[in-house]
Amino acid sequence: MENKEKNIIEIRNLTKCYKMYNSKVAKLIEVIIPKYRKHTDFKALDGLNLDVKKGEILGILGKNGAGKSTLLKIITGVAMQTSGELKIDGKISSLLELGTAFNMELTGEENIYQHAQVMGLSKSEIESKKQEIIDFADIGEHLNQPVKTYSSGMFARLAFACAINVDPDILIVDEVLSVGDMAFQLKCFKKFEEFKSKGKTILFVTHNVSDILKNCTRTIILENGKKTFDGDVKEGVELYKKIITGNTDKKPKEQENKLDNKTQVKKKDNDENSWKIHFNQNPNLIEYGNLSAEVIDYGIFDTNGNYLTMIDNEKEVVLKSKVKFNKTIDNPIFTMTIKNFNGIEIAGTNTMIEKMYPGKFEKGDIAVAEFRQELPIAPGSYTISFSCTYINAKGELEVLNRKYEALLVEIISSKDCIGIVKLNTKINIEKNKE
Repeated sequence: MENKEKNIIEIRNLTKCYKMYNSKVAKLIEVIIPKYRKHTDFKALDGLNLDVKKGEILGILGKNGAGKSTLLKIITGVAMQTSGELKIDGKISSLLELGTAFNMELTGEENIYQHAQVMGLSKSEIESKKQEIIDFADIGEHLNQPVKTYSSGMFARLAFACAINVDPDILIVDEVLSVGDMAFQLKCFKKFEEFKSKGKTILFVTHNVSDILKNCTRTIILENGKKTFDGDVKEGVELYKKIITGNTDKKPKEQENKLDNKTQVKKKDNDENSWKIHFNQNPNLIEYGNLSAEVIDYGIFDTNGNYLTMIDNEKEVVLKSKVKFNKTIDNPIFTMTIKNFNGIEIAGTNTMIEKMYPGKFEKGDIAVAEFRQELPIAPGSYTISFSCTYINAKGELEVLNRKYEALLVEIISSKDCIGIVKLNTKINIEKNKE
């Protein structure tokens, strides 16, 4: 029996430095006279340690420039580390740099053989995989033409087919899971699911957090070449959301402010006029923002204003949030989001999406945002989130206050549902007599 606890990748103190020059002349001077240092060092990776076990699906998150692609290039052998150790126990196939082993003068079929040889396949293994690769790429008669004549789409299809059909131990995926037309994309995703079901080790880089939540068993976050998080997928995704909105570090004043506001909100919980005390609140809600405004209350109501502890997916409901402004904000964005218990966003909207611009709110103003709609979602347990953001003078999204997964709610239905969306279908059946 295979040991799934075995490390298939071991990385110790991995560092990658690049020399940065202000100009080509500065680089030339340093080449000619080495004692004159004309460069600065940029560490794309800085002392990274990482173990990946057999069968894990590791999601790698980080902002642009965090070191994600550098890490994958070193693992796949495209780049070499400046220092540190890397041990890999298995065959790697990469969707990182599609077609890097291709010879542009050779035909598609000839490149299939060349790529497979680079991957270490024997002649018999290549012959057994050849037709599978050809069928997957589905580029017709172009297979016998030089690759240099291919469109970018055909090139990507053949490269993807070669990379994913060699039965590797480790698959590296970097934002290229979907290439080609919709039919080909479907094949790509099915192949990815097949790899998962076989217990392959997958390193998965994407900015789409829903893909991370759906596919990964563990996640890490890279910042400035360092690993700053390693653990639970859902926790990692929520931290990543904070990082990309600049809400991980608080100034002392803001921290103190947040404590005062939370105390005020707690007192409101005992107020009979508070909405949220009537609902199943999440004690582990995720909250962050600069607190220029704060979501102080929220609830779920029917169209007559009565509290709803369960939502009928065939009836109109009203989701409401109450926001207090601690400074003047022009055209804040009020939002609501529904997630399943895996943290995947099922539905949501906001005032900007709805092309609604609520105007200016002064310090001390309180806004009540109402979202009125049916929720045609499959029966089950969900969370509801509320937030207030805005676009600042620099054109950047600024989070004022987010209360993610604030309420726990059951959605019910009078009939069964396939999938996650309830279709409002009218069916007509006619029997024709000959």
